[in-house]
Amino acid sequence: MMPSFHHLQHGLQRGASLIEVLISVLILSVGLLGVAAMQATALRNGQSALERSQAVIESYAILDAIRANADAGRNGAYNRGMTCAAPSGAGLVEGDIGRWITSMQNSLGPEACGEVHCVATTRTCRVTVRWNDGRGTAGSVQEVVTVGRI
Repeated sequence: MMPSFHHLQHGLQRGASLIEVLISVLILSVGLLGVAAMQATALRNGQSALERSQAVIESYAILDAIRANADAGRNGAYNRGMTCAAPSGAGLVEGDIGRWITSMQNSLGPEACGEVHCVATTRTCRVTVRWNDGRGTAGSVQEVVTVGRI
């Protein structure tokens, strides 16, 4: 009596060959590398988003200081071109600008700079915060512009 075809094939198949195991390990390795790359990108973008949020907070901080001293703000006392150095002068306005620049550099890095331009006729102030976001994917120099009424 001849053995059946099914019985012969079953006898030849005894487990995974070494090449199948190696291919499976290769596919798993590529997948794990992809997961690691996605996590690194997520961390980098998370840091960039945090810095943008900090820039908005810093913009509102100086706008609140200007609103607290609205007459000086409307008269242009807070107006500054793009500056990265805290002023050394005395007085409320210089102190506000100095604390603002120092706070920006503490939260956004030592290259953080700011600009304030208030217009008396429209009672508005435009605040620009610029910092180096070298880890971000959108480029290294970022800028947030906020316009508020005083």
